[in-house]
Amino acid sequence: MPVNLSDMLFVKALNNTLRSLLERDSRVILLGEDLIDPYGGAFKVTKGLSTDFPHRVLTTPVSEAAIAGVAGGLALAGFRPIAEFMFGDFTTLCFDQVVNHMSKFRAMYDGQVNCPVILRMPMGGGRAYGPTHSQSLEKFYMGVPGLTVAAASVFQNPRPLFETFVAGLNPVFFVEHKLLYAQKCRWPQSGRCGMFETETMASDGFLPTLFLRPVERASCHATVIAYGQSAGVVVKMAERLAMEREIFLEVVIPSQISPVDWAAMEISADSTRRVVICEEGTAGWDWGSEVSAQLHARLFGRLRKPIRRVASDDGLIPSGKQQEEQMLFGEQRALAAVLEVLE
Repeated sequence: MPVNLSDMLFVKALNNTLRSLLERDSRVILLGEDLIDPYGGAFKVTKGLSTDFPHRVLTTPVSEAAIAGVAGGLALAGFRPIAEFMFGDFTTLCFDQVVNHMSKFRAMYDGQVNCPVILRMPMGGGRAYGPTHSQSLEKFYMGVPGLTVAAASVFQNPRPLFETFVAGLNPVFFVEHKLLYAQKCRWPQSGRCGMFETETMASDGFLPTLFLRPVERASCHATVIAYGQSAGVVVKMAERLAMEREIFLEVVIPSQISPVDWAAMEISADSTRRVVICEEGTAGWDWGSEVSAQLHARLFGRLRKPIRRVASDDGLIPSGKQQEEQMLFGEQRALAAVLEVLE
């Protein structure tokens, strides 16, 4: 039955998800820096859980390499560890363990061992935390064989995603933009999300992709593809364009960003034939580059305009709030790109 989510913040949705997993599966263990009460983690995602599950919510030293190493060992021993990194920027300290160990174990040992680690990564800017606490580094993990990269958004319920992760056999890198925690959930209810009709598609082996559109697909003028927090920015823009200019966009929100469900991407792009791809990561060698290249190859000759990619500036993220806003991806950049492909 649908649940009224109008007052639920995304941080609470994540907390409920982790609680449900702890209750249902004795193999689930949470670990990370300062997770135990009364602190409950830097962004309060685990608040209250260590009180109710004292032996399965573990606080760790300030060592990302240790967190990753312990989580990998627990997974090899048959547990389902969920590791929280206080800031995703510091995943660089365990890059070797993720890329050369966790993601390769299953294939290297011919399926005789599994390493189903879930690595939760608060990413992104918008809080003036400066150049080493505001980055979106997920692009460095995309394309790694054996590693799934997924992204949270307020439009998608995290519980079924985590249930899939826990039931799986491979490691997962789960991107949680910091600004999502304080936002209200906007999960579709009865096929609607505000002014948008919704559709969900999941090809075999992939997490769901969500489609939002104010009119039927055939009447949409362009496709905008975005994940995570950027999806919320795009949806806000799409609402304004529909109401103020009668420009109708289909917004495509994948929950899995590597490997990519190309079939889901193609459906909308092939219909509107005008595509904009948005992300907060810095420009250059980014997710949008690969998605753009693949869609151009798959829809060669059918697109009316070259695909536009929108990202943050290529540079260090400033500590000053105003300077940060000028550098990072935002609604005005997305709007300019949409209007360009519609010319």
